Amino acid sequence: MHRIAPGKLATAVVTVLAATALPLAATASAAPTAAVSQTASASAAKDSFYAYDGEKPLSSYAPGDVLKTRTLSYHVLGIPTPVKATQLLFRTVDAQGRPSAGVTSVVRSPNGDSGKAVSYQSFYDSLDPEHGPSRAIAGDVSLGGAIANGESLLLAPLLLAGYNVVIPDTEGQTANFAAGPEYGTNTLDSIRAASKAPETGLNSATRFGLAGYSGGAIATHWAAVLAPSYAPDVNKRLVGYAEGGLLVNPSHNLKYISGSSIWAGVAPMAVIGAARAYDIDFTPYLNDYGLKVFKKLQKASIANALGQYPGLTWKKLVKPQYADPNSVRPFVEAVNKLNLGSAATPQIPGYIAQGNGGVFEGTLSNHPGIGRGDGVMVSGDVRALARQYCDKGNTSIKYQQFELLSHVGAAVPWAPTAVGWMNDRFAGKKAPSDCGRIPAGNSLDPEVPTGS
Repeated sequence: MHRIAPGKLATAVVTVLAATALPLAATASAAPTAAVSQTASASAAKDSFYAYDGEKPLSSYAPGDVLKTRTLSYHVLGIPTPVKATQLLFRTVDAQGRPSAGVTSVVRSPNGDSGKAVSYQSFYDSLDPEHGPSRAIAGDVSLGGAIANGESLLLAPLLLAGYNVVIPDTEGQTANFAAGPEYGTNTLDSIRAASKAPETGLNSATRFGLAGYSGGAIATHWAAVLAPSYAPDVNKRLVGYAEGGLLVNPSHNLKYISGSSIWAGVAPMAVIGAARAYDIDFTPYLNDYGLKVFKKLQKASIANALGQYPGLTWKKLVKPQYADPNSVRPFVEAVNKLNLGSAATPQIPGYIAQGNGGVFEGTLSNHPGIGRGDGVMVSGDVRALARQYCDKGNTSIKYQQFELLSHVGAAVPWAPTAVGWMNDRFAGKKAPSDCGRIPAGNSLDPEVPTGS
């Protein structure tokens, strides 16, 4: 059985700590690093591993079937470590159910066996497929991949606790940012693939936990939602999901972050991602400025949007006749498909954390029916979803709201709590419930189009 020596893992963790201590801004501005980034990104773009080039049609494979396998050194900011990762190209489906190929990475624990694993969903949040965690693990050092590199810090405690870790590229190979259902199928088929490939040491009996924050929470939650219908073989092996900073109803988030100083630029990114996922052409609705913004963000990472569009609103992007988002019928159709309030109820226990101090990240809005949040995610939506699950029979829901913490800040207490909560689920302990104690939230009813 393949093992990672604890000493080697410790060395890798030290490398991560040293590397990620550097400010992101320094990484972006340093000329030598930028040159290395361009070289690495060019190499990543030419990586044939990501393309399915088999003779059989992709549709002839079952979801989760392994198409390619490779083992390489786990890299942190381009530096190879002694830790090995097995990467898999596998068959999955996109947001419209069409056959596609996905990539995932599997890292074995030095202290575990094949019995338990955590599927960790990254918050790499990008419209560029080259920013996926698998690219960072393989050595990409682009600015957009810095998030996935930094997340190595979160994986080390899981590995040392005996969990094998599976890290899917949740957004797919066209990076359909914010398209939750596609995140979910990529995550579930990644688990299937990891369980089939002999090189991973995992199998059809391996139990899995799901974990992710922010963009990773989108994938984690949609995987939990879709598992009973899309992947019942995986659902029966899931012990629970732990997440924080969840996107529930995108139409509310658009209004919540509108005009904010830091998060406003994420709105056009999400619209672009939804447009890709559902083949929607938004250009007829955009004004000249909107066209420029959308063109600039086509392959943007969240690092290219945060704080760079202060005060941006929907009205500044669209033609006057489309000032009301609900007057754009394709927008309404897309956000309703992404509204978790209209999706199924997960059958497994969940731990959901949410910050409510968004004012500390420059989001001051408090609109009726939306309220406050953590700066980008709407707290009332998350509370409403948790209460909805309780009402529909899944009472194994732990909900934790951090009143004075923003989106970034709430991740700090979430991470260790999530690990402890996950440990208890694997140990077979009864899942805690906050049902009956969760404050009221917002309406999660679908949006209604206006006009013709």
